[in-house]
Amino acid sequence: MSDRVRVYELARELGFANKEMIDLLVAEGIDVRSHASTIEPEFADVVRERVIARRQLEAKGKVRPKAGPVVLAEIVRPPPPAVVVPAPAAPPPPVPAPAEPAAPAPAEATVEEAEVPVVDEAKELHLKPPITVRDLAEALGRKPNELIGELFTMNVFAAINQVLDADLVEQICARHGVSFIRERRERAKVRIKPVIEGQAPVRERTGREKPRPPVVAFMGHVDHGKTSLQDRIRNTAVAAGEAGGITQHIGASVIHVEGQTLTLLDTPGHEAFTAMRARGANATDIAVLVVAADDGVMPQTIEAYNHAKAANVAIVVAMNKMDLPNANPDRVRLGLQQLGLLLEDWGGETAVVPVSALTGDGVDDLLDRLLLEAEMLELNADPDAPCEALIIEAQLETGMGPTASVLVRNGTLHVGDVMLCGHYYGRAKALIDHLGKRITMAGPSTPVKVLGLSGVPQAGDILVTCEGEREARQTATEREAQSRQGELGGARKVSLEDLFRQMEEESRQELKLIVKADVRGSVEAIMDSIARIKSDKIRVNAIHSGVGEINENDIALAAASDALIMGFHVRAMPGVNRIAKQAGVEIRLYGIIYELLGQLEEAMRGRLRPEHRETAIGKAQIIQVFELSKSGKVCGCRVDTGAVRVGANAKVFREGELIYSGQVASLRRFKDDVREVRSGVECGIRLDNFEDFLVGDMIEVFELTEVTPQL
Repeated sequence: MSDRVRVYELARELGFANKEMIDLLVAEGIDVRSHASTIEPEFADVVRERVIARRQLEAKGKVRPKAGPVVLAEIVRPPPPAVVVPAPAAPPPPVPAPAEPAAPAPAEATVEEAEVPVVDEAKELHLKPPITVRDLAEALGRKPNELIGELFTMNVFAAINQVLDADLVEQICARHGVSFIRERRERAKVRIKPVIEGQAPVRERTGREKPRPPVVAFMGHVDHGKTSLQDRIRNTAVAAGEAGGITQHIGASVIHVEGQTLTLLDTPGHEAFTAMRARGANATDIAVLVVAADDGVMPQTIEAYNHAKAANVAIVVAMNKMDLPNANPDRVRLGLQQLGLLLEDWGGETAVVPVSALTGDGVDDLLDRLLLEAEMLELNADPDAPCEALIIEAQLETGMGPTASVLVRNGTLHVGDVMLCGHYYGRAKALIDHLGKRITMAGPSTPVKVLGLSGVPQAGDILVTCEGEREARQTATEREAQSRQGELGGARKVSLEDLFRQMEEESRQELKLIVKADVRGSVEAIMDSIARIKSDKIRVNAIHSGVGEINENDIALAAASDALIMGFHVRAMPGVNRIAKQAGVEIRLYGIIYELLGQLEEAMRGRLRPEHRETAIGKAQIIQVFELSKSGKVCGCRVDTGAVRVGANAKVFREGELIYSGQVASLRRFKDDVREVRSGVECGIRLDNFEDFLVGDMIEVFELTEVTPQL
């Protein structure tokens, strides 16, 4: 075993509290400072062997169990060379091998030490948690029922699929003369790769890497408390300023905990922001999956987990809203397990931290876990390398021009650096940190707003620095030409099915739309949501979308194409509303995305013709036909069901086939004209512009009601 062992892992494996294990190791002269410290694997093996030996002697009754923490010296005092950590400046002569402490001392061994069973090191059992009774039985070559009976003698009542603790597995293996080796599940390192191929160089190690702060993304379902939890961490009130209480953009901030720095990313939870959550996961080292204890695992929770899993990042679950009376932690844990997460509480490695953003309970535990995960990831970056940053958001701001919120992933971005991002280039005129202060440089894992690009890039693009502005301009021009050539090329043959499909599309009604938003990510989210609205009767044609305020050019385009303008988190420039009224253009402004989508569907239904539904009133059968000299033919009928009213719509059926559709002109009961005749009564019916009656025909009377058309 070449990897160093964490103190908290060894304590959990042997059934000790973290503080007890720290005291035990410090008493033996091993320098450990916290539960996250590491020790050499040889010392961990010594601790395991002696604790096992102690427990075996206790089981045989030869050593009386002692209350309180166990001290290694009380178990077996090893020879001095095995306990003292070798000094760095040790002389070249051979040093006793680390395996010597495990061997029994020939002359100075006590009676207890001599009776300790020696386990053959060749018989090792390597298992990864969680370990069930079935798994352990198969590994030991025993039948599950035999192992269940053996556990019964140890006062442990277990089922065949029950997960066993590591110390219990170790005891069982010791009984069978096998050394249990607990294998840790390897946590994959974060693979840093460009979001768009060909825009960022492949990162290579330079040997100048230094530790960098971790990037932590808070992800989860809408209204599960992601922003509120970060507010509690940052002692701010970001959630109070969000429209509708939900996050519309990806926000980035920096906090300092116990002398260490954490970069926090807040991603929206609404289903329309799928692409934004995916970018948040791709830019992240650790993903905090926020799940409400009263709500459980929801659709966006599953989606956020899939993004984090695809991005290969470490996952920590924050079970929020634990202060609510209807909180159900067991249901949340069950949902997470069904999702595929192996929870620490049930023998896995994914931590579930109960927290409350309202009261602050558990927030310190969550931060400690994040620091521990960051320490285990061993994140590094080269601050002297050429800068590589990820575009989190991009927008067009009044007085600033195109701005981009970026997260530096490697290298350092300075004011004055030449930048290249997609089709755009420029020189960094200013850098603004998360507090709104201007700074001169931004190192790895630092979120910063950049001014100076020639246009608004796509969110998710890679920003890199170049040697000179001429090189950046040439590369940006070449990329734009390639993109334009790709759009113009690719002509394909048109089949007969395509022609019929095109004719069907042209026969549908159309709602033309112009979308303006404050940032590029919101434009993407709105356009994706519009594309998912399916209708066989009307289609939405977004003729233009962009970033920035609604201006006169948008009004002119909408007036020429009879389009509706929808703005998200933007305003109309002065005088634009007056021009829009003169041109007959409708402008709608929104601050919450689901209100925009709901109003869009209503506008689509408003463009459709109203639908009418037939509501049956009654039926009458013709039993006799009368021919009058003045008014023509009148049919004598018997009303079988419902009622017949004057002015109602009527259909005449002969042998099941429709022969007339019109209205009831008049009703007569004996010699009196009436307005309505009910079931079981005979009457005379005269229909509007129809006299071809025959005995036996059926008259169905109905009303037409107008209903809102469905998409």
